[in-house]
Amino acid sequence: MKAIDLVALGREVLKDEIEGLRSLEPMISSPEWARAVELCLGSRGRILVSGVGKSGLVAQRIAASLRSTGTPSVFLHPTDAVHGDLGLVDPADVGLFLSKSGETPELMQLAPLFHRISVPFVAIVGEARSQLGLVADVALTLGPLREAGPLRSVPTTSALVFQAVGDLLVTSLYASRGFGEGDLAFLHPGGLIGQNVTRRVSDAMRAGARVPRVAPDASLRAAIVEIIEKKLGMTTVVDAGGVLVGILTDGDLRRAMHRHDRVDGLRVEEVMTRDPRTIEAEAFLATAVERMENNQRGPITCLVVADAQRRPVGVLHLHDCLRLVSGAAPAASPAAAPTVR
Repeated sequence: MKAIDLVALGREVLKDEIEGLRSLEPMISSPEWARAVELCLGSRGRILVSGVGKSGLVAQRIAASLRSTGTPSVFLHPTDAVHGDLGLVDPADVGLFLSKSGETPELMQLAPLFHRISVPFVAIVGEARSQLGLVADVALTLGPLREAGPLRSVPTTSALVFQAVGDLLVTSLYASRGFGEGDLAFLHPGGLIGQNVTRRVSDAMRAGARVPRVAPDASLRAAIVEIIEKKLGMTTVVDAGGVLVGILTDGDLRRAMHRHDRVDGLRVEEVMTRDPRTIEAEAFLATAVERMENNQRGPITCLVVADAQRRPVGVLHLHDCLRLVSGAAPAASPAAAPTVR
């Protein structure tokens, strides 16, 4: 067995594949890319994805990803198509052909048949002047791709790049259609995806007496005790009517220590964060995690769960989201506790 430097080989493969992905940037800013997305969006039928060999395997995955995100799609093997399966092609459909060379004989045989049925198709090819690129309604040209690894004829970079173009198309279509978490949950009622995307904030939040509460005029000492006892690293701040007016976090306390020589006489309202981010109990858990990660002032680990009157009904911690996904749901919450003053 030949001794090789696995680290050096791995770096070379990654370098070639990363360069292949970077080569897509001009494509996605081209008029052809916009036309390809518009053509697929305008389909009144299905997206028929076709390819041969490794491109065919990638085409099958693209078709599956399109279906799972709300775009009707099937994989059409070009050989089967010219031997009877052409009957499933409808004028309302749009084709998506994958060919690195742009000269794949099976696809070249299929192309005029699509035109005869008046079915437009997008061709993803490596060469702009290839036969398939020239006859396609829209041609997405990837340019020369350097296959990774010692055997340059083995599809590596090209397969990865084709899949990336498929991912770009999938995300462009579902984003353009406003396909959201609720739609994803409907299409994935079973399995891990179905379990996770259908989880609600109410499934993971701390509620009742586990929700830390202090009044705006409470002392910092009282707030610190509440934060320590409830073990969330924060406390909600509510007025006499129970309406949320702010939160006090560990970060707020550290900033108060930095700004003031003495903090023993400070009240919560003097150092709290006003107008905190909130979420509804029936929102999807995935939405809550996204809101925590993409908070405007930086990622946060907690969200206050509020009702329509902006009264806290719970607190959602990022760790509880992770526990729920792993199968360990937080314990049931006891009755609500009074506000600390």
